[in-house]
Amino acid sequence: MKKNGRFMVGLVGVAAVVTYLIWTGVSETMVYYMTPVELMERVEADPTFHEVGVKVGGQVVPGSYKRVEGELLHVFTVHDLADESTTFVVEYRDALPDTFTDEVEVVLEGKLRADGVFEATTLLTKCGSRYEAAPEDLKTG
Repeated sequence: MKKNGRFMVGLVGVAAVVTYLIWTGVSETMVYYMTPVELMERVEADPTFHEVGVKVGGQVVPGSYKRVEGELLHVFTVHDLADESTTFVVEYRDALPDTFTDEVEVVLEGKLRADGVFEATTLLTKCGSRYEAAPEDLKTG
């Protein structure tokens, strides 16, 4: 009976350690996904939200893209898909995806700084029309 007791105590200990590691791993990698409107509302309600990493989906404002000469810095403005009056400037310091153009829909990961500029660490472009089937391809014979 003593051997079974020790085994159970060891099993509970291992389960506790695994649970702790899973919980801390999920907590540290969890990122909020928001629209620009939701992000601005959240920052207005809680200014400490500037320190939280988020994912934001929006659309690049046509004609807003600029590349800073002499360094790998891309600056452009993004607006909300539903409310085009909600915008913010984005700074991205990495190579742009091949599908990046003016007016493309983007998903950004990073932080909104206190000065209102979104510092993106990851930039993904959405290009659904490029991968959708043509209407004539969808017709069945």
